[in-house]
Amino acid sequence: MPFLDHLEEFRWRILWALLALIVASILSFGLVYYFSVLELLVEPIRDAYDDPNLRLIYLSPADPFFVTLRLAIYGGVILAFPILVYQVWAFLSPALEKDERRAIVPALYLGLLLFIGGVALAYFAALPVTLEFFKAFLTDSLEGTLEINATLGFVVKMLIAFGAVFELPIVILALSLMGVVTPALLRSKRRHAVVMITVLASFITPGDAITLTIMMMLPLVLLYEFGIFLSVGVYRRKAKKEAEYEKSLAPPTDSVEKE
Repeated sequence: MPFLDHLEEFRWRILWALLALIVASILSFGLVYYFSVLELLVEPIRDAYDDPNLRLIYLSPADPFFVTLRLAIYGGVILAFPILVYQVWAFLSPALEKDERRAIVPALYLGLLLFIGGVALAYFAALPVTLEFFKAFLTDSLEGTLEINATLGFVVKMLIAFGAVFELPIVILALSLMGVVTPALLRSKRRHAVVMITVLASFITPGDAITLTIMMMLPLVLLYEFGIFLSVGVYRRKAKKEAEYEKSLAPPTDSVEKE
């Protein structure tokens, strides 16, 4: 396909993806509003402060709407994810080899599941501990006022950060497909990876929550090992493909015997 035709197709793919995102965000807005998603995000804060009637303040009449809109956009990205994946796939698949096409699509959906798993871990484990840690610094000379934008911004950023960390196997898979890392390299750097994971888990779980730190280290270590497993699969396919290519170049056995 000529270069300008590629650009035209790319433009239409972006337009369809944006349309899907807009429609999904509108649907998500209704879900966020009618199913009280805001209440779910405030609940850990109420538990941390032992106040079931705790409310967040807002400084502008438009703040409740724009907070709901931001949550709807986040939900819209999740709802539109299958369509977004299809648009990316439809544009890139002609340039990919057969083995790469087989690996990429499942990896994208696996990445979504891993992201949701990271968000769940942050919501049910890391967020309560972090809030308790910050609460310990309150003194009689301080009086806090929880503003909706700053407070929910902190909560959402933490959830997204955990979801992004859980994408580690997908990153390893992509780097393996590009030939940047190999299973041997990943195995040789296993100790370094464990040290980095330990440091990361220590920052994520402040205070003396050693048990919780270990509980958070284990999923990340397992994800690193899973990434090695995916990398091994990629290089086995590459080796098999190279062997088949070399076999195709070798002269037939019958012709060699006749000579």
